[in-house]
Amino acid sequence: MAFVVAVAQQKGGAGKSTVAANLAAALAGEGHRVALLDTDPQQSLTQWHAERQKQGGRAVALTFENPSGWRVPAALDRLRRVQDFVILDTPPHAETEAKLAIRAADLVLMPVQPSPADLWASEATLRLAAEEKRRVAALLNRVPAQGRLRERILADLAGRGVTVLGATLGNRAHFASTFLDGLAVTEAAPRSPAAEEVRALVAAIRGLAPG
Repeated sequence: MAFVVAVAQQKGGAGKSTVAANLAAALAGEGHRVALLDTDPQQSLTQWHAERQKQGGRAVALTFENPSGWRVPAALDRLRRVQDFVILDTPPHAETEAKLAIRAADLVLMPVQPSPADLWASEATLRLAAEEKRRVAALLNRVPAQGRLRERILADLAGRGVTVLGATLGNRAHFASTFLDGLAVTEAAPRSPAAEEVRALVAAIRGLAPG
């Protein structure tokens, strides 16, 4: 049975699609059977996957679908039986669709940029996860090389009892440039600091999955 990870954050622009794409491709690069689902009406991952189809051997194989509404639980039921991991990109500002994805997930992965807006927006995501009794892990995303705000965000999340992954993703150009090409940083720039960060994220997610 697959381990289902819903990448969720009620604030738009938090980097959900980039996180989901890089996580899925890196897991697939390790030899896992991975499905990536785009349930966000903005369809950023659908466009990413269209570019990915042009990359040939540079892109590792993964299953991709873009179900919506009531089709999401049905797709998850089917994929859960044949995949090792299912990664969902969920919509912001859409409680019904986000709730469906969170309800079906084993883990809610919540990207949080070190900003007050992201921290405040996380309250809605945490509420949805609590209503559905789902485990949450926060991921600090687009973390600048310097700045004290990161520590304040960490302290606030810890004060709420939120698990924060030790892995973080920096504010690196490789994430944007490789996404435009339909690739993950582990595929296009495997020796880059960005790829090292994604591999650390993958290790953290594997550590949360059942043995």
